[in-house]
Amino acid sequence: MNRTTLPALAVLGAAGLLLPLTPLSSPVSASPASAAAEQAVPVLNGDFADPVMKGDGPTTVGIDHWTGLNQRYSPTASGRTDASHGIALQKDGNTLQQRLRGVRAGARVTVRYEDSPAVSKECTGEQVVAGQPYAVVGSGGAVQEVTTAGDPDRVKGTPGKGRWTGRAYVFTASENEPLLTFTSRITDSRTHVTCSPMIARVRAVEVPPELDRTVSKTALGTSEAYKGNDRESTLHNAAAACNGENACVFRPDTRMSFRYYDRARVVGEAFVNCTRNALEHSRLLSYSERAHDSVSQTYADAGLALNEVARLPTSGDRTEDEKRARERPMAAQFALAYERNWQRSWQWFSSDQRTVVEKIQPGEVSWVEMQPSRERVEGWFVSKKDDYRLHAVVDGPSRAVPDRLLQRTGPMSEAEKQRCAAARPMTTTPVGADAPASDSDKGLLKTPAPTAPGVRSSDRSIPLN
Repeated sequence: MNRTTLPALAVLGAAGLLLPLTPLSSPVSASPASAAAEQAVPVLNGDFADPVMKGDGPTTVGIDHWTGLNQRYSPTASGRTDASHGIALQKDGNTLQQRLRGVRAGARVTVRYEDSPAVSKECTGEQVVAGQPYAVVGSGGAVQEVTTAGDPDRVKGTPGKGRWTGRAYVFTASENEPLLTFTSRITDSRTHVTCSPMIARVRAVEVPPELDRTVSKTALGTSEAYKGNDRESTLHNAAAACNGENACVFRPDTRMSFRYYDRARVVGEAFVNCTRNALEHSRLLSYSERAHDSVSQTYADAGLALNEVARLPTSGDRTEDEKRARERPMAAQFALAYERNWQRSWQWFSSDQRTVVEKIQPGEVSWVEMQPSRERVEGWFVSKKDDYRLHAVVDGPSRAVPDRLLQRTGPMSEAEKQRCAAARPMTTTPVGADAPASDSDKGLLKTPAPTAPGVRSSDRSIPLN
């Protein structure tokens, strides 16, 4: 069997987005199609250790990077032997939620965690003897109803020791940044609020969707913005949060970033040789490339004017884009992140001139095509406090590989053949069209100078016979 070994996750903490890491393969495993493709998914604060708690609990407090007020117990009070804290879900259906950072729609996600019946001393034996129900669901997945292990020896007034059981939940994400939700199913009003099923040590891996390289640079998709675990209705607040030199950092997702050659296009005119001889000549070609981004396309698709803070250097107006590259903080944040990751400079636009020499055979056409080298980078603008995250895709001219110039010759099209066969522009001779030539005009050596009457010119022009 072949098994994939996942490297340890680097801790980025609250300041940024931790992207999934590429797995390292080793020679042990059974299912290379699935297991070999698994990558780690960051579950922020998956041990529920932040913020730091005093005492053993239970305490009702907001857990960093999670949404929902639930009861937290220390590892010791939870009956655990590791550093993971236990979270008791509210009995009234309040949820425990987190969006899984960096996961794209279509990814197959496996969430692993542990559950236990409540350790609260308020529980009676009857309430935990057969386990306690709760539900887990991820965006796009089916709701999975679960019952914890039972704790038959409990007596009210005595804390439980925890009966932790490993669980797994698998779903296919129907949206980017899918929302993972745990919900208590305890509805009995007689049950004490702390006597509810417990969750600990949440981890996740994914098999990411296949990269689609066919998407056009003019249709890069819809950008999204989040504040914590909540999706923003517009991009404005997230873009405004990044409107400062060091307000945000851009974190590229290298799995979804790639370089490619764009479709070929004709540069300059086609030269048609209608003569009976080979032709050779030089001509100067000029061409340029611009960048595109999903943020401006999202505004355009919604029929909204592009907000000032969201303007990346992708307008297509060279003067305007040079100004934006100097003045827009998000442009600088993106360029800096790109340079750090790929060790080369990013370029928002490019232009060049080339002189080509063409040799065109009789009856042929010559033209030049260009295939520009481009690069697509997908990632997130993340505020320093992780308050806001703005997804963006930028597609621009690449420095990684050279552009392709294709100098081509080929046979004429039917239209070009007809053009070459057409007579040159002519007009008619209204009188004597079929008569012989009237005389011969060989020209004069010199035009006679005018003289006064009776004076002979000393310099005469002599006709040539």
